Amino acid sequence: MSDMHKGKVAVIMGSESDRKVADDAVRVLEEHDVTCDVQVISAHRNPVVLDEYIKKSDADVFIAIAGLSAALPGAIASRTKKPVIGVPVNVKLDGLDALLSMMQMPSGIPVATVGIDNGKNAAYLALRILDLE
Repeated sequence: MSDMHKGKVAVIMGSESDRKVADDAVRVLEEHDVTCDVQVISAHRNPVVLDEYIKKSDADVFIAIAGLSAALPGAIASRTKKPVIGVPVNVKLDGLDALLSMMQMPSGIPVATVGIDNGKNAAYLALRILDLE
């Protein structure tokens, strides 16, 4: 990728309570001069807003941060062909509910999933996808 276009990453949280994990991802991306668009959009509460955002987004990679049922990464992956990285958040059950939800996507709707609360690794994976690391 040329220096003129280092890529753009959309970082979407399902809830404002996921902000710390998102901030970890954004810090890594900004250290590598990658443009980030950070949003709070719930797959359950705002599906129409999420759909419109994905359609209009010029992001090259999506990072989706969610806990509990963690539908956000799968909802994004079902609406785009671009890479989606899921970050499960520890809200209940030590985050295992969110982790398993992201990892068990149906065939054809892939979500790359990093460790629980590991926004940094999501950013590092995005850098690798963008071929910047």
